Amino acid sequence: MRVLLLGSGGREHALAWAIAKSPALEALFIAPGNPGMAEHGTLVPMKLDDHAGIVAFARENAVDLVVVGPEAPLVAGIADVLSAAGIRVFGPSKLAAQLEGSKDFTKSVAVAAKAPTANYRTFTSLAPAVAHVREQGAPIVVKYDGLMAGKGVTVADSIDEAVEALETLYASEPTARVVIEECLIGEEVSFFCFIDGETVLPFGAAQDHKRVFDGDKGPNTGGMGVYSPPQVFTAAMEQRALDEIVRPVAREMVTRGMPYRGILFVGLMITASGPKLIEFNCRFGDPECQVLMLRLADDLLPILDAVSRGALGGVTARFRTDNAVGVVMATKGYPGRYPTGTPIAGLEQAAAMPGATVFHAGTKLEGGRLVSSGGRVLTICAIGKDLPEARQRAYDAVAAVDWPEGFCRSDIGAKGLAHLKG
Repeated sequence: MRVLLLGSGGREHALAWAIAKSPALEALFIAPGNPGMAEHGTLVPMKLDDHAGIVAFARENAVDLVVVGPEAPLVAGIADVLSAAGIRVFGPSKLAAQLEGSKDFTKSVAVAAKAPTANYRTFTSLAPAVAHVREQGAPIVVKYDGLMAGKGVTVADSIDEAVEALETLYASEPTARVVIEECLIGEEVSFFCFIDGETVLPFGAAQDHKRVFDGDKGPNTGGMGVYSPPQVFTAAMEQRALDEIVRPVAREMVTRGMPYRGILFVGLMITASGPKLIEFNCRFGDPECQVLMLRLADDLLPILDAVSRGALGGVTARFRTDNAVGVVMATKGYPGRYPTGTPIAGLEQAAAMPGATVFHAGTKLEGGRLVSSGGRVLTICAIGKDLPEARQRAYDAVAAVDWPEGFCRSDIGAKGLAHLKG
């Protein structure tokens, strides 16, 4: 099979790593990719918003399947464009991708499907939004309706913090659509499911660490680290999430004439009364994808192919019993302003550590040396027989990286360790 993978982040590096292992793979093209992905396929310098160029490349290179990694091209309708051109694609349509593209749309679907989620209201101007926050009190959650790369959410511990978030949003976009919702209490879990219409295949779970600093302090980020499987997400809790949230939502999307086909990232809060929906994303998580690929025991490519064909029924996905931990290394200053072009060394030594794998995200080659080119730059992952071993291996590999301008959290997986200790 000839595959074109779209994207350049850590998630796409992990997908390339997994797809490249498939016996069914004939050729892998990656657009635009990053230096770490070059060993798995052919890098193609192409912009993801160049839909016509992507179609032309796929035709010229006899591509059998296009795998879309990031959310922006999906929300922009790349799957529709490829399908209309007769090219098979893994990823939801533009209409279905609204599950990530619009928080308000997601809420409306959840309510119609009777899926448990936080109470909410949607606003399009500052004054009534601020009045609602003052009426409801804190803690409270402020969400920009559209895409903001995982950074459009403020979990406000005070009214002043919520008002400041609203003022910032409306200063940059005076008619912004903003969802304000109750703050759910519990532990967050990222649950993944392949979906083909009403057919659902669970595909593992992980626990991300969104805040930038240890102890879940500081602003939200795209994700600073992850471990899998999360102890809080028991088999019984997974079954409830499937029965109460995922399957009803899949049916609702079919009812609306926009059946979902792709991977659905189900952001959950595990509360005292069970799982509640926080959000949906229309793609694999980053860094969750990295640890799921390490734990996957089956060939990924036939699963992606089955979803693209509308033939998910009967397909299974098995995972190793091992645990995996991923630690994100980011440029100092992230998620605020940060420098680029800072040199990175020691990755070969890190990757040679027991159980370790290094995934690139914001890197580039400059004058023959590897340098940073973004905020989140690397995900240093490791697999082990249990969480303590996987965690130790990941941080041992982090210690081998020579990048003075980089930083990471030191407590990835700590919640999981606390569960193990009872």
